[in-house]
Amino acid sequence: MVELSPDILLRTYAVGLFPMAEHHDDPTLYWIDPEKRGILPLERFRIPRRLRKTVRQKNFTIKCDSAFEDVIRLCAEPAEDRQETWINEEIIKLYVDLFDVGRAHSVECWLDDQLVGGLYGVALGRAFFGESMFSRVTDASKVALVHLVARLKEGGFTLLDTQFVTNHLNQFGAVEIHRSGYRQLLSTALDKTAKFHGELEDSALESFIQSTTQTS
Repeated sequence: MVELSPDILLRTYAVGLFPMAEHHDDPTLYWIDPEKRGILPLERFRIPRRLRKTVRQKNFTIKCDSAFEDVIRLCAEPAEDRQETWINEEIIKLYVDLFDVGRAHSVECWLDDQLVGGLYGVALGRAFFGESMFSRVTDASKVALVHLVARLKEGGFTLLDTQFVTNHLNQFGAVEIHRSGYRQLLSTALDKTAKFHGELEDSALESFIQSTTQTS
């Protein structure tokens, strides 16, 4: 059996695959290639009116890559809306290894020095593959997503892969596209490079917010 490595994992992303486990305690990984793929079109990103206000209030301290393993382990924990997760110890190890070589990133929401929400994903070319998110305080994961997209646009990314579309992502403009269309977008995104911006000026964030569509 071939031991998975960051290089192998990046190669699978480059051809449109991603790994999942059946549940947290299952040691087996499965390669997923869904017929319908979820993406968040960066140029048509929507921010609900109430969330727009929350982001501008800056109730959370936003950090990137300061607690990557904590973020992925919190994503792996059961929550009210998901009693079981697909993140097992093998996945945690693989993505921590990707983080160590600069290919995985986290966006974190902190409140009173506590990590209360966030997300993580993989950067490759101009594509960012969003893996999972968690929230322990109302709106924390949503605020993290807004900050992620702001950074992706600032850094020149063109594709945000969400794997699947959920009700949570629908409100931001997530759509499903066929596998063939996704692979075309992926191929174009991998043809050039982008930079993940851990820091973002307040003026850049505000400019991004103003450029997005506002929903009720």
